[in-house]
Amino acid sequence: MASDRDKIKSVYEEISNLLTESSDSRFAEIDRLPAEEVLKIINDEDAAVPAAVREELPYIAEAVDLISKNFDNGGRLFYFGAGTSGRLGILDAAECPPTFGTDPERIKGIIAGGRETVFLSAEGAEDDISEIPGIFDEHKIKKPDTIVAISASTRTPFALEALREGRENGCSTVFITCNPRENIDAPADILICPVVGPEVVAGSTRMKSALAQKMVLTMLSTGIMVKQGKLYKNLMVDLLDRSDKLSARSIKIVMTALKCDYDTAVNLLKDARGWVKAAIVMGKQKVDYQSAVKLIDEAEGKLYRVFNEG
Repeated sequence: MASDRDKIKSVYEEISNLLTESSDSRFAEIDRLPAEEVLKIINDEDAAVPAAVREELPYIAEAVDLISKNFDNGGRLFYFGAGTSGRLGILDAAECPPTFGTDPERIKGIIAGGRETVFLSAEGAEDDISEIPGIFDEHKIKKPDTIVAISASTRTPFALEALREGRENGCSTVFITCNPRENIDAPADILICPVVGPEVVAGSTRMKSALAQKMVLTMLSTGIMVKQGKLYKNLMVDLLDRSDKLSARSIKIVMTALKCDYDTAVNLLKDARGWVKAAIVMGKQKVDYQSAVKLIDEAEGKLYRVFNEG
């Protein structure tokens, strides 16, 4: 029992000076305010998050370039986190295949405690680092893969151990946290630290911190996909048409890119086996599917190169 008390005291001392765990006196009377005033306070605080993320753009850009270079060499991206941070990583990873046509194994989210903790909180899972070596073995994580660990507080053992294991395996490492950079000692090549300040509900990092992390993750994956040639202009040319909505969106994208009519787009997509990128090349260059695929491969997937547009 004494060892448990000592452990808890040690954690208390770790978090007691963290900005994300501090209490802001401005919100001390929120428990007695009308609902609309409570919501206005939350909304006002949320409005400050984009500015905090903007301060980190140079570091986010550095991470995008690093991860994209690793992708060029066959690398993968793994998000590691616990609780809300882990769920955000899984969400970002899950949205990449339908949006950008990526292999689901290329970008993966790993959450402390496994799949069940996506739906049901198991807060103690963040302290269990014993599963990290097994996860690395299961997914054969090594150079040139990238580990992106996410922890609002900076001290989540699961996230930090993923960074350490990643470094030992030759991986590139990125750490996303919401505490000041100068207070962080983590085995990461790049630190991304949007400092959003104390939460309206003290210590509830599912609020501003989570919003900042979501913004950073969206920027990371989108930036990587742009560099990987997954867009033509601002169009999603590698999306997978796995639903009626996505099929309709594919048609609209082809129509927009080629300035053609609906039936022309439908026929091109049929001949292109549903691949938007190939349909656009076929329509613009007046070539068959196999020739379009060759042109795309030669341009490393970047349509502006196929069309000599820059």
